[in-house]
Amino acid sequence: MATVQALESVQIGALPFDKFEDILEPGQWRQVSDAADRARDLFAGRVIWNVNSTSRGGGVAEMLVSLLAYARGVGVNTRWEVISGNPDFFALTKRIHNNLHGAPGDGGDLGERERGIYAAALEPNIRQFTGMVSPRDVVIVHDPQPAGLVGPLVDMGVPVIWRCHVGLDAPNELTRKAWSFLRPYVAKANALVFSRKAFVWEDLPDDRISIIAPSIDAFSPKNQELPAENVKAILEAAGIYEDGHEIGDALFTRVDGSPARVAARAQLWQGGPLSDDDRYVLQVSRWDRLKDPLGVIRGFVDHIAPETDAHLVYAGPAVEAVSDDPEGEEVLSEARDLFDRLDPDMQKRVHLAALPMGDLEENAAIVNALQRDAAVVVQKSLAEGFGLTVAEGMWKARPVAASRIGGIQDQIVDGVSGVLIDDPTDLAEYGSKVTALLNEPDRADEIGRNAMERVREDFLGVRSLLQYFELIHPLLRD
Repeated sequence: MATVQALESVQIGALPFDKFEDILEPGQWRQVSDAADRARDLFAGRVIWNVNSTSRGGGVAEMLVSLLAYARGVGVNTRWEVISGNPDFFALTKRIHNNLHGAPGDGGDLGERERGIYAAALEPNIRQFTGMVSPRDVVIVHDPQPAGLVGPLVDMGVPVIWRCHVGLDAPNELTRKAWSFLRPYVAKANALVFSRKAFVWEDLPDDRISIIAPSIDAFSPKNQELPAENVKAILEAAGIYEDGHEIGDALFTRVDGSPARVAARAQLWQGGPLSDDDRYVLQVSRWDRLKDPLGVIRGFVDHIAPETDAHLVYAGPAVEAVSDDPEGEEVLSEARDLFDRLDPDMQKRVHLAALPMGDLEENAAIVNALQRDAAVVVQKSLAEGFGLTVAEGMWKARPVAASRIGGIQDQIVDGVSGVLIDDPTDLAEYGSKVTALLNEPDRADEIGRNAMERVREDFLGVRSLLQYFELIHPLLRD
């Protein structure tokens, strides 16, 4: 009888590393180029494995797509495996995710019964993966879902890094409950990586802690340069803008360099079409309560729409495509119910979009176009590990208004490269800060230009690759 495969191997391309020479300062380029040469030699004959819970949707998957491909372009053998699980497992890990952010999620326990669910779901993944890995390799395990792989891998002599992409600036009882659940699984890791110092758990050994902020790929379909006519055409092809304009082809460039055209259409809930000359405020997020879609909508309706002519676009993924997020459909339904209760005139200025996920690069091109044509990009999250959509909007020279939480406050210098919302639950503050950007276009443009330079200096993928190289080098086994 054939063995059931627990793991899914994600195909990784190889991207030319030298394209970064065109967008980095000469000193930056020399530093990363030298590191790439050393990495090629040091990692020869080894595999750098990455393990997480999904290849689709979310910032972790997006970062891995690019970072691993650039590492391959240098000559480093990188591989990516995605674990499998059942509905009980993913409901549990979503609870852990919410608890790490200080939120109750579904309110369930993290006790011995939950340990049994967790262990049973991971057991076939552990059995398969430990048969694939050599002690000469290095494994990077991402986030809570596959954390149970750490111990068995370390026991067989494999260097393991556990990478936590989520956290909370001021931990509470729920956060510590999640730490207690996860600590036995991650305690053996040779290195523990967090996105910012404030996210580091209590009672972890300082000598194994590293801080690596997430980053974006400037050349991916989500962040590549797009001519204005392509932006308009992509948004029309996706159904975001009303049809009927002769505005060029909806073209973008795939990761492998080949041209492609956006053809799939978003599912929309709106009271009327959005015109390509309408100004709009944009939030791009998963359908997740911690991203606060209901607050984004209510704050717009009550505090932004009465003071401006702007529309709101809240765009998230088609929920059926994100397998490790069981709350998505429920949260989208809540947003639709709120939309249905709006006054008909206000419905004409609110647009909810579930973006197609059948082709992830096509999805990324739609997000790119949405961000480039937005008057203001918003990330009004209630909790956030880093907030890659903030860096994405900044890279497009957009004025960004975002919550003063998590890694967002590491990206934005308030009033210089963006605007921080001190209390994301204060809808009036959110409204006033977005309204000010809409009503002061010269200031907004200056903030956008500063934002792009901030990302160039600190939040491009080459910086992450350099930091991972420095982290992995001492862990290598002869």
